[in-house]
Amino acid sequence: MRVTTLIPIKTTGETTVTQIIQDSAASAASESAKSHPMWSSRMAFILAASGSAVGLGNIWKFPYITGENGGAAFVLVYLLCIAIVGIPIMIAEVMIGRRGGGSPLQSMRKLVADSGLSSRWKWLGGMGMLASFLILSFYSVIGGWAMTYVGNSVSGNFVGATTEQIGAIFGNLLGNPGELLLWHTLFMSLVILIVARGIRSGMEKAINILMPLLFVLLLVMVGYAMNTDHFAAGFSFLFSPDFSKLTTEGVLTALGHAFFTLSLGMGVMMAYGSYLPKQVSIVKTAVTVSVLDTVVALLAGLAIFPLVFANGLEPGAGPGLIFQTLPLAFSQMPGGVLFGTLFFVLLVVAAVTSAISLLEPVVEWLEEKPAISRFGATLIAGLSVWLLGIVTVLSFNVWADVTPLAMFERFEGKTLFDLLDFVTANLMMPLSGLLVAVFVGWFMSKQITEGELKLGNGLALNVFMFVLRYLTPAAVLVVFVYNLL
Repeated sequence: MRVTTLIPIKTTGETTVTQIIQDSAASAASESAKSHPMWSSRMAFILAASGSAVGLGNIWKFPYITGENGGAAFVLVYLLCIAIVGIPIMIAEVMIGRRGGGSPLQSMRKLVADSGLSSRWKWLGGMGMLASFLILSFYSVIGGWAMTYVGNSVSGNFVGATTEQIGAIFGNLLGNPGELLLWHTLFMSLVILIVARGIRSGMEKAINILMPLLFVLLLVMVGYAMNTDHFAAGFSFLFSPDFSKLTTEGVLTALGHAFFTLSLGMGVMMAYGSYLPKQVSIVKTAVTVSVLDTVVALLAGLAIFPLVFANGLEPGAGPGLIFQTLPLAFSQMPGGVLFGTLFFVLLVVAAVTSAISLLEPVVEWLEEKPAISRFGATLIAGLSVWLLGIVTVLSFNVWADVTPLAMFERFEGKTLFDLLDFVTANLMMPLSGLLVAVFVGWFMSKQITEGELKLGNGLALNVFMFVLRYLTPAAVLVVFVYNLL
């Protein structure tokens, strides 16, 4: 769901914001004149797809759900779920995008026609696009939180602060709609400026800077954690399994997160796949992206848990681990200002790389309209996301008591933000992933699969088809039903 400063737009010399926007429009116009842009290389796609996958889910969510579910045993189940669910669906989505060569909706329309199937299947691409649009609307608000925490850390607001004081910082942020709106606006402005410049001039250039920066910052944080007295405890927590701590709910959480962390079911990998050159191996690339995503999640755990243990804090602190528990750790440790700042910059970078991927499916779809340029498509999509994001901003304060489905026990107390999160993460994404697996595994022409994956007609292809037809749908269906019930 990331930018090394709080203010995403700077002016130097004669450069003005107006000139930046004009440059963006010119770059976008130049690129849209091509038939269809492509990533410059396999590595460019890997970095872009990894940037999409490596977001708040890895650095915010993975550590706390690992803490809640007992550590290493959960990690092992999670890795198995990546292999059974994550990689097959990623391969399928990238394949659909590259074969279709357009937005998720357009790609599905083309594949449906090529395979002689019902035109209703095309709406599978539309559902993914809608999910990415809805998710970005609240993801941007959370990205804004990360930006504010960079400022809090730089200014030393966490130094010597008590649990109550740090909790008050977070509570005051959520209770101030004006401040939330400001940071939501700044975050979305940065995302719009990057995406508007196009695939190579904007997104690829940004990713080539942000992803190496993310890895460097993460390694610095792990290096610091290695020098604490509690690194061994953090390492053991992540890599010494105790299966007695693993519950059925933990297994289902691992399944769900394996799906969420790779940006599946959101049309993102279809959109990114549409820019993938034909000579690049989809299978090798998808496996590489999945491995990088998992490595980042584990490194985040190695950076975070030693700090948590060193300060006597609770690893299963839940969603507040990043915005309340960790600031308390930074407040009490030597060099807390520096390393706290580095950590929250890391969080912003991860958020931006994911956010640009979430905006891309809708932008690509709008750009396919004859009268809409790349720049215009980005403005329309970005401003629409920003407007919907105001719902999330108000859900934490002015509309905190608005719970439209409170008559149902399952949704009692859930705000509009909670409902958006529930519908996208628990219903739309799993359903979209399930249908992708069913479509590619059972309905799409096998000749298309053979031609795109280039696995031959032997064991490798048969294993992939078996997993995609049986194991992957069964696993996703279990998560989907569990979320419903």
